[in-house]
Amino acid sequence: MKLSDFIVEFLEQNGVDIVFELCGGSIIHILDSLRKNKGIKIVSMHHEQAAAIAAEGFARSRGNIGVAMATSGPGATNMITGIASCFFDSVPSVFITGQVNTYEFKFTRPVRQIGFQETDIVSIVKPIVKYAELIDRPSKIRYCLEKAFYLAREGRPGPVLLDIPMNVQRQDIIPGRLKHFKPRAVSRNSYSVKSKIEKCIEDLRSSSRPVVLAGGGVRIAKAQEALREFINKTGIPVVASLMGVDAFPQDNQFFCGMLGSYGNRYANLAVANSDLILALGTRLDTRQTGTNLKTFARGAKIIHVDIDKYELNNKLKADVAINADLKIFLEALNSSLKKFDATRLNEWQDRVSGYKQRYPSSLPPKNAAIHPNFFMKILSEFLSGDAIVCADIGQNQIWAAQSILVKKNMRFLTQGGMGAMGSALPMAIGAAFAYPKRPIIAICGDGGFQLNSQELQTVYHYGLPIKVILINNSCYGMVRQFQEQYFNSVFQSTVIGYSSPDFLKLALAYKIKASRIALNSQIRKACKWLFTDFQPALLDVKIPKHVQALPKLSVNRPIEDQDPLLPRDELNKLMIDTPYYRKRR
Repeated sequence: MKLSDFIVEFLEQNGVDIVFELCGGSIIHILDSLRKNKGIKIVSMHHEQAAAIAAEGFARSRGNIGVAMATSGPGATNMITGIASCFFDSVPSVFITGQVNTYEFKFTRPVRQIGFQETDIVSIVKPIVKYAELIDRPSKIRYCLEKAFYLAREGRPGPVLLDIPMNVQRQDIIPGRLKHFKPRAVSRNSYSVKSKIEKCIEDLRSSSRPVVLAGGGVRIAKAQEALREFINKTGIPVVASLMGVDAFPQDNQFFCGMLGSYGNRYANLAVANSDLILALGTRLDTRQTGTNLKTFARGAKIIHVDIDKYELNNKLKADVAINADLKIFLEALNSSLKKFDATRLNEWQDRVSGYKQRYPSSLPPKNAAIHPNFFMKILSEFLSGDAIVCADIGQNQIWAAQSILVKKNMRFLTQGGMGAMGSALPMAIGAAFAYPKRPIIAICGDGGFQLNSQELQTVYHYGLPIKVILINNSCYGMVRQFQEQYFNSVFQSTVIGYSSPDFLKLALAYKIKASRIALNSQIRKACKWLFTDFQPALLDVKIPKHVQALPKLSVNRPIEDQDPLLPRDELNKLMIDTPYYRKRR
């Protein structure tokens, strides 16, 4: 049996039905084997970065392993951004790269390169994968494939990479003689949670202002139902991290927005005034807590639950740190929490609800020009309950996360740790192959969109019904906002030196229908046009250049004190604990 045929057979047996790729000489044997297989669809992209991110989007939306392939040298290095994103955001994924023949590979010889496009991709990616291996002998193939798929899924999921030389790909093998990978037996129940459950319940019963912080780990652990059961029992308000925006239904009465530097003001106020935070599957990084950890939720005990023990007490010391699978933890908590007097939280619930009513994420616009938060609010009315929204990096991500109402079965996909501009469109392509019948929306900025706009050809070629929404302020808005605050409004490379094409003509060149709006009065009609049919479309939403993503937390300020700053007497009335600015006096 040809080794490349064995690889493809293994992929199919492990549930892979889509492979994203960009062809090249060093991967051609595996591509040819894929061509002959009827159970796996080959999706040809137009840049390796886009192929890697498409695999990421596929895995994020379906919850199964995403697979991408590329040739040696630039093909492999071009995938690194997508690989890193999968690592930082815990996305199960397998990346396969072609490599030069083993007799052209330098191994330990002190030269830079021997074979054309020879690049030691294994050494390059080791810091951003769970496992990477050069398969330099045919006998290693079964062992390495089994190990890669196991590690991609096990514990905290993540990416793996296998680098396979051309002469190895074309070798004949006898599958029955190949060595198996035998993982050490690890029970999902081996994480010790029972001993700390009673402590959690004790703290929950004694708290009067608890908050649940739902992170991306809730989705990864498939713990959404267990979380909803817990909240239904307790009535505890829920805030989400950016990566946890779709972990809990936002139309639920107990949902209270997104926490963080660009979080909803009402979510930050809820956390700042809490006396207990149950943090689930979140890293508690500075984008959530603010840069000065001493200011974060000063009156609150923190219970931090994560499957990755290294994330516990890493940035913020927890009062109770629990290394556990979130689904196991929440199911155990629900089972042990027989009775809980939710009525005693009525006053706290009313207070949190008051924050939400007083500081909504979107206000009626002050003039005719489109305000992006208002646009996102109206867009939400047109999104069906099974829509998948993919948000790019930049201001568009913030506006979408702040103001789109994410319902129970909706998904909100975006990059967290890597934060690569240009990710929304390829991620949407991956999601469209994962769920061909669900509405897929890619929300992009005009700057980020230009990094992978070539993938409109992929959208057209495969007839993907992706709706691209460009929030177009004719600049790199997020960095321009920093320059406005810290660099005396000198907009080098964000406005000065930046330009963009006519996006309508660009879309039409790819045979995709397109439209443009610039006024609030046009939003509803445009959204109706966008979702009239199940065909790809691009909507260019022109907004003023100066619009900022607000509220925003400045360096060293506590999360409750976002820009634009509230009047001090107003903030005083909102805070149960003494405001930090007064404590410093």
